[in-house]
Amino acid sequence: MADRVLPELPAEFSGLKKAPEKIWYRGDPALLKRPKVSIVGTRRPSSYTRQAVHRLAHELARRGVVVVSGAAMGVDAIAHDGAGASRTIAVLGTGVDRRYPAVNAPLIEAIEKEGLLLSRFEPGFRATQWSFVVRNELVVALGEVLVIAEADENSGSMRSAEIALKLGREIWVLPHRLGESEGTQRLLIEGLAKPIHSLETFADRFGTVPGRKLPADDFFYFCQRNPTVDEAVSRFGERVYEAELMGEIEIREGRIRIL
Repeated sequence: MADRVLPELPAEFSGLKKAPEKIWYRGDPALLKRPKVSIVGTRRPSSYTRQAVHRLAHELARRGVVVVSGAAMGVDAIAHDGAGASRTIAVLGTGVDRRYPAVNAPLIEAIEKEGLLLSRFEPGFRATQWSFVVRNELVVALGEVLVIAEADENSGSMRSAEIALKLGREIWVLPHRLGESEGTQRLLIEGLAKPIHSLETFADRFGTVPGRKLPADDFFYFCQRNPTVDEAVSRFGERVYEAELMGEIEIREGRIRIL
């Protein structure tokens, strides 16, 4: 598959101190236009974290949300898998033509075919310690919020928390028992993160589960978030009123709901 460069940088990268000059990609760049949530965490998650991350990513994807992560072992891979290859973006610390780590090669290949791979590194670039720091910046920047599922003190995920705070992104974490995930526990204690007490309630912040199968259409993904009429009209114009006449949506108290 040919390696291509995005014709324009995602708007979310504008807040980075040093925005990338180019972003290489493989897959479907239309995913960048949909609501996105970033999920990161330890490479060695507990059984509880594994189950919660997989279910959370699945619930987000059901609501039309694209899950963003870094294709690493552990939480990253579970988040991608839970969302499904067609509803996830993997930001790589290598060129988009490389499969790293090798254990995740089948997952990365599936995302290449059905979802989206991104990298700020040229094809052929091999992973280095600093390239993962750069990758993490892009992962955090793309999401509307950052979810840190589990993290120890001084971990890479805690560096992602610092990036999120600089970019003004909300940080959400899974609740853990005392003595576990001490990094996310500290974020809660310091008031820098919010706890996810219900996976469904958290996912509902970004949209609702439609009662029927909707077209793979940016308009319907947008409407799942219960936007205001003004927001929808400014983006989609007459399409809003056409959908209302067709009985696909209803407008109530200035907001749109999918029927």
